Amino acid sequence: MKFWVCLIGYQSVWFAAVIGAEHGLAWPGVLGMLIYASFQLGLLHNYKTHLSLMAVALVMGCVVDGGLAYTGLARFGAPWPSASFAPVWILALWMTFSLTFTLSLAYLQKRLWVAVLFGAIGGPVAYMSASRGFHVVTFADPSWRGLLWLGIGWALATPALAWLAKHSSPAEKTEPATALQGHAS
Repeated sequence: MKFWVCLIGYQSVWFAAVIGAEHGLAWPGVLGMLIYASFQLGLLHNYKTHLSLMAVALVMGCVVDGGLAYTGLARFGAPWPSASFAPVWILALWMTFSLTFTLSLAYLQKRLWVAVLFGAIGGPVAYMSASRGFHVVTFADPSWRGLLWLGIGWALATPALAWLAKHSSPAEKTEPATALQGHAS
């Protein structure tokens, strides 16, 4: 059940963010992220892991989407705080996405090459959906340059978040000690 709540919650935040940005509003994505993060933190009680994931994802979003905006490879709808920086609504999506690595995308923790492919393909596809369906991302011509930037950025970010989720969870830290105790007996 938690798996589906996580997956549906993330998709709900995605739609709130892009529909809000389509109407020139950044706050629906931020509000959605805050609600989702509160629920996720309350549900799993693994605050340190989730807050670490959110912080790393925030930096990744600043680099990937900030670089996209700064270089002029794309323009975002609702570009607050600045048109040459990643908009706050998309940074909220990055932070929300990072929280999926402990439930709905947890399988990627042990399959980093799948995470690379998932990011390289899924990242640009999500942006194309936002671009064509909601007109909140506009790529400069030729658009393949912006999509390539996104593919590379997401191909690096997705396995990094999966790896961080695996190595910062309490279960990961207690497994080696348990394994050693079993061999000492």
